[in-house]
Amino acid sequence: MKAWENYFKTMQDVVSTVLETQGEAIMKAAEILADTTEKGGIIYGFGTGHSHLVTDDAFWRAATPANYCALLEQSATGSFEITKSYYVENTYGIGKLIVDYHRITSDDCMIIISNSGNNIAPVDAAIRAKEKGIPVIAITAVTYSDFLKTKHKDGVKLKDVADVVLDNCSLIGDAAVDIEGFPMKVGSTSTIPNVFLQNAVLTQMVELLVQRGFEPDVYYNGHMAFMDENCADHNDKIVDKYFHRIRNL
Repeated sequence: MKAWENYFKTMQDVVSTVLETQGEAIMKAAEILADTTEKGGIIYGFGTGHSHLVTDDAFWRAATPANYCALLEQSATGSFEITKSYYVENTYGIGKLIVDYHRITSDDCMIIISNSGNNIAPVDAAIRAKEKGIPVIAITAVTYSDFLKTKHKDGVKLKDVADVVLDNCSLIGDAAVDIEGFPMKVGSTSTIPNVFLQNAVLTQMVELLVQRGFEPDVYYNGHMAFMDENCADHNDKIVDKYFHRIRNL
């Protein structure tokens, strides 16, 4: 089997494990998101390092709820000066600042993504959110997190603080493929199941709301809006609705 085929198979196995094991947690998370949306709250996604890619994927995105806001703290995402971001995401106070600065309230909820669940900023954000009565959904690799020595001074990891834990079933070391003659595995394993999980929860949220008789705000794809003025008008109205509530919109 070629390395690329091995990678495909490994990731299919990871996603299959998520599908087989995370149904109950997905439903619990979707209920939280549905409750938040029904009362007019915002779903805040937060991740540092490469985990921020998951939040970026769902923000102002086709077929995605419009009340989702990615908290893209540039100093901690690694979008620039990437080696510095490691130190920022492991600095106490950053996570608390994110929650307080964006004035997140108990009417809102947070999806916090950290594959290891062990960096300081995501854990601090979860702790601060819980202090303020904000529901927290974690997307993390439970087995990997258990394998790691705790960094946080309180002796907790993200999975220990969250109300609901979505296990991405990613592999220890976040690496997929052994290559003969090479001393380490290659091919990251966390982003793909993370994106699957978040989109699964957001999709389930929409179904729950429709079953309740509530119509959530969901964007059309920009190309659909270009081709159809009704789609464009729909998107424009949603942007106007959230423009002064979501800082990055």
